Amino acid sequence: MATIVPEKLNRLFINVQQLWQVPRLLGSAFPSPHCTVGTSEVPRVFWKPYIHAGYRPLNRTWTYYFLTLFQQHNEAVNVWTHLVATLILLLRFWRLSQTVDFVSDPHAHPLFIIVLASITYLTFSTLAHLLQAKSEFWHYSFFFMDYVGVAIYQYSSALVHYYYTIEPDWHSRIMGFYMPGAVLLAWLSCAGSCYAKYRYHQVPRHLSRLCQEVPLGLAYALDISPVIHRLYTAQPSEQGDPALLYHKCQVLFFLISAFFFSYPYPEKWFPGKCHLFGQGHQIFHVFLVLCTLAQVQAVVLDYESRREIYTSLHGDHTHNFSAMCLFTGACCLLTAAYMTSKVKCKLNCKGQ
Repeated sequence: MATIVPEKLNRLFINVQQLWQVPRLLGSAFPSPHCTVGTSEVPRVFWKPYIHAGYRPLNRTWTYYFLTLFQQHNEAVNVWTHLVATLILLLRFWRLSQTVDFVSDPHAHPLFIIVLASITYLTFSTLAHLLQAKSEFWHYSFFFMDYVGVAIYQYSSALVHYYYTIEPDWHSRIMGFYMPGAVLLAWLSCAGSCYAKYRYHQVPRHLSRLCQEVPLGLAYALDISPVIHRLYTAQPSEQGDPALLYHKCQVLFFLISAFFFSYPYPEKWFPGKCHLFGQGHQIFHVFLVLCTLAQVQAVVLDYESRREIYTSLHGDHTHNFSAMCLFTGACCLLTAAYMTSKVKCKLNCKGQ
């Protein structure tokens, strides 16, 4: 009996010592808060205009890059803006599934597609910004995947605007070319973005931007046309429709995001001051998220209030639109896979 008490106290002391080591073990598992490097230590393809620090070192383990989710670096804000938006949309989808029959109601399929496409592009973007620093090959590969997600989202946006938001008058004018045009321009956006990334730093910057931004701009002009027509032709009695307010917001937020996507402000005004926070691409992410959330809410309201209009316009064509979405995704995936093989050959030649 005299030895039992000291033995238990000794075990307790050992357990306390082990618990005391837990913070140190956890600290060693995470990357150092000062683990970033400058442009001189990463290949040129990783460089951002006017951002000279905050890059993560290459060729670390996948665990290392996943754990940088909780560290400061020049991609951290980009990761978190789209990660949080993904979680918000997952919650929104769960709440919608309580009231909308996505399985039995064919007219709910476009709504399902836009929510799923939004979650997809945000997830792909989160992974791209989080993991692209692994190597040059993975940098290209993850951003090609990101462009696939954006293209699918573009098509889905065109679909819901055409299906739920469009007015009969505009529908009669564009029904012959709108959806095929949306498919073509979504693929061109993906292909142009992949090519611009592949040829980045090898061609003049304005040509690279031309390949990426012209298809994106044309796609948006077509996709948003049903919304613009509806806003322009809305009667005074319709101005109180909350869906119109959300549509106005999505257009405004997109235009702001497009500006910050195209121009490196404010880092150009404050060189050396925006390595971690305040980059134009980060502002672009924030406004694109706001655009997507406003768009989804507007489409949900249109789905609920305009059923008589869209059922008379589209009948039983929802399966065709779903098939076109799959076709668009398949074409974009094949394009991204082809460009990835080109990158692999390019890097192999570079290594030799």
